[in-house]
Amino acid sequence: MEDFATRLKELRIEKGLSQVQLSKATGMSRSVIGYWESGKKHPTSPAIITLAKYFNVTTDYLLGVTDNY
Repeated sequence: MEDFATRLKELRIEKGLSQVQLSKATGMSRSVIGYWESGKKHPTSPAIITLAKYFNVTTDYLLGVTDNY
């Protein structure tokens, strides 16, 4: 899940969003986004799908399975 943490943070920063802004846009708490980005917690499948849709990337990309968006 290290790839997920890295990719989530990179996507958020590329979009110019703070954790608070991403939280508001996705309906997820700011603290859980922080935990995911630090690798302290792992996301649920529905959360991964929501984030992939929001960032317009595949779940495989978000999880580090592939480098293709």
